[in-house]
Amino acid sequence: MRRILGISAYYHDSAAALLEDGIPKAAAQEERFSRKKHDARFPRAAIRYCLDSTDVPLDAFDSVVFYDKPLLKFERLLETYLTYAPRGFRSFLAAMPVWLKEKLYLKSLLRQELAKISGLPVKALPPLLFTEHHQSHAASAFFASPFPKAAVLCLDGVGEWATTSAWLGEGNRLEPLWQIDFPHSLGLLYSAFTYYTGFKVNSGEYKVMGLAPYGQPRYVDRILETLVDLKPDGTFRLNMDYFDYAMGLAMTNKRFHALFEGPPRQPETRLTQRDMDLARSIQDATEEIVLRLARTVRRETENEYLCLAGGVALNCVANGRILREGGFRDLWIQPAAGDAGGAIGAALAAWHQYAGQPRQVDGRTDRMRGTFLGPRFDNTEAGTRLAQMGAKAMLLTDDALIPRVAQLLAEEKVVGWFQGPMEFGPRALGSRSILGDPRSPAMQKMMNLKIKYRESFRPFAPSVLAEKVAENFDLDQPSPYMLLVAKVRPERCIPMTSEQQTLFGLDLLNTPRSDLPAITHIDYSARIQTVHADTNPRYHALLQAFEVLTGCAVLVNTSFNVRGEPIVCTPEDAYRCFMRTEMDYLVVENHLLAKAEQPALPDDRTWMQEFELD
Repeated sequence: MRRILGISAYYHDSAAALLEDGIPKAAAQEERFSRKKHDARFPRAAIRYCLDSTDVPLDAFDSVVFYDKPLLKFERLLETYLTYAPRGFRSFLAAMPVWLKEKLYLKSLLRQELAKISGLPVKALPPLLFTEHHQSHAASAFFASPFPKAAVLCLDGVGEWATTSAWLGEGNRLEPLWQIDFPHSLGLLYSAFTYYTGFKVNSGEYKVMGLAPYGQPRYVDRILETLVDLKPDGTFRLNMDYFDYAMGLAMTNKRFHALFEGPPRQPETRLTQRDMDLARSIQDATEEIVLRLARTVRRETENEYLCLAGGVALNCVANGRILREGGFRDLWIQPAAGDAGGAIGAALAAWHQYAGQPRQVDGRTDRMRGTFLGPRFDNTEAGTRLAQMGAKAMLLTDDALIPRVAQLLAEEKVVGWFQGPMEFGPRALGSRSILGDPRSPAMQKMMNLKIKYRESFRPFAPSVLAEKVAENFDLDQPSPYMLLVAKVRPERCIPMTSEQQTLFGLDLLNTPRSDLPAITHIDYSARIQTVHADTNPRYHALLQAFEVLTGCAVLVNTSFNVRGEPIVCTPEDAYRCFMRTEMDYLVVENHLLAKAEQPALPDDRTWMQEFELD
């Protein structure tokens, strides 16, 4: 058996991934172990987990692969500074010490870190390879997909130079077609509006997407006429007179602020209708750009299948439009589309393109194993860890546990659901999830304010039995990774009254849109996860039990964490999060815990300060 270790690190969302004979065996982000969200440090714990998942030492691996080329990135930094000099001198000075001390010597640094983790001398380590950043994205999308041949579109902030790239994948090869280079970046354009509306760059973009339906597209024309030179084929250039990210320490500048009639919103201050209109406008503009690009690669490649990766590929609303309007027969999105997924992409690129290994695909099954590639804990270990925390738990068989949990959910209890291998990527998909009843009108507000401690406007996603998705949503295909938005079926929707139609902004929040109000957004859409018996049998069984009780094949599914905290990894993480929130029950494998039966959590006065708000 041949093994490859993929690594992404040093920029954001560090991760490690293990391939065995070209198949992902293990993968995890460093943040899950360090408890530092978007941890960019060398992924020591994630690598250690990957090594512990196999039965051979690191010196028996074929190679270790890093997900981008630091010298090319340094070239971009230098050239950017020379282009804008003397502007940007402060940011240049801030970046240089790290580059000169560490990143230019990344090969040596990586070898030293790997030697420490493995206990091997540097000379005994396997060959160290480097892929380009967008090559890693493209490989993570195409080589992990079920398609034998597909167009590939990668959209993110920036790697070395490329911010947008198009590829054609066939068999075990990826052919680059064209790219758009820094500073012209769709990801950074969206991040500029994320910053301007008062959210945190590289983590708050999904808040902008969630806020958009509350606004009106008042600024779309201003964006496309002043900020973006958008061509009919979707290629674009940004007017850099309005941005500061290429040469400064902020995303936007005074010209940008004047264009949109005010300074950036300060974080945690009240959201205004203007903020909502800005969110709607940049979302609409982004969708238009993405849709044009998708149609272009469809036309140029003459291929009916499309793969997506890069941070912008997590924009599930845009993905839904590509599926409906892009002209493709099918679409596959890498579930870890951001930099973390670069670890898997780098390893897959080495396996197929460097080693020349063939792909075996059937057109239906991808290689991501449902994303369930992280650590897992059996009942014995979980029970021991919970007992050490002082937890009071009841051990039940599946036959007793699953109907009991279904009943609790039907009674509008909120349940932490921890079972099986942890998911790889930003979405909780039924292994590290918080669950609720989607039929409850109070569930969205309660889970936002009392469980997640986050903004009330944030929507929740539904998990639905794969075989029942078309009965609930305007979607007739799988969406296992919660990366597609579709409308709730018309027969489930509640039309707005004439009085409700006069409302706008957050006043719309408490207006039920369907008989599944907890997961139906104000535009009658939902971000859908289809649950499949072959990839997550226990979660599928829970949904079946809930349907038997209620006639509803849907559950609210949100990630098992509070605002600013990484998704939980261990039983200890789950128990602490459970005790710090107003969750009613916790399931850890086959252990059922009731909040009312638990002792007070000691020495837990400062947890609100542990996690930086995102």
